[in-house]
Amino acid sequence: MYELISLHLKCTLCGHSLMDQDQLIDNEPGIHLHVECLGKKGEIWLSSIYGSYNYKATIDLPHDEVADFYCPICHGHITSNTECLSCGSDMVPFYLDMGGKVNICSRSGCKNHFVEFDDLSVALRRFYQEYGFMGRQPRPPRTERTPDPDKLKKDEALEILETGTFLQTYCPFCKKSLIENDMLKLKIRNGQEGFLMLSPYLNVFSSKSSIFLSEDKVVSDLQCPHCDQTLILPDKFCEKCGSKVARISVSARTRMIDFYLCTKKGCKWHGLSEDNLNEIRLEDSLEW
Repeated sequence: MYELISLHLKCTLCGHSLMDQDQLIDNEPGIHLHVECLGKKGEIWLSSIYGSYNYKATIDLPHDEVADFYCPICHGHITSNTECLSCGSDMVPFYLDMGGKVNICSRSGCKNHFVEFDDLSVALRRFYQEYGFMGRQPRPPRTERTPDPDKLKKDEALEILETGTFLQTYCPFCKKSLIENDMLKLKIRNGQEGFLMLSPYLNVFSSKSSIFLSEDKVVSDLQCPHCDQTLILPDKFCEKCGSKVARISVSARTRMIDFYLCTKKGCKWHGLSEDNLNEIRLEDSLEW
């Protein structure tokens, strides 16, 4: 099952949507809340990707401290009498737009959460209607361009990887597949060691990680989960933000090609090596 699922949540007090389309976390709309911790008040945007613990906040949330969460619309305190089975803190409930509730722990760093459905059969039906069996694969908006006759003639000789194409991905060193459970899996080092799960569909930028990753920050290292070889190149940089890039191998036609990813969280740039530009195009890529 495709695991990069974005959940749309609503306030359990007033029923209004908490989704903020202007603040992306893991490249999906963030769950916007007001937050208070250790006497300080601010705003927080939680990841809507189920199983991701990333967030962006305007105040520090020290590890192991309990926070209070408030609806940004009705300003009510969102809490419950349900205790976390891991640490004993209060659970914070939200309504699911497909019916049911999501509960998260109010203690910073605790990863306990669970989902309750009002009617499992109705929820599953709506889930498959929205995501399908292999998950939702949104296509980025297309920009209409005036055709260039010379360019069209040149494009006839190109292989075009279309948006939504499933990229069969491999380590450029040990040649083992980086696909696990229909996701692109990389080992990540960023103060802690964990795993980064990326959508393997071209121009679909959803992601989640097993450790906290700050938005708009460059990760320290990306490695192959099989051979532990670093994938970051010392002498190549993102053409959009200037951060270092990681290299993976992607299957195209009958050979492997170099495919580059920016190491800055939230940056959507990706590209190909100069040797491949004459033969392959990435449809709707930010590089084009």
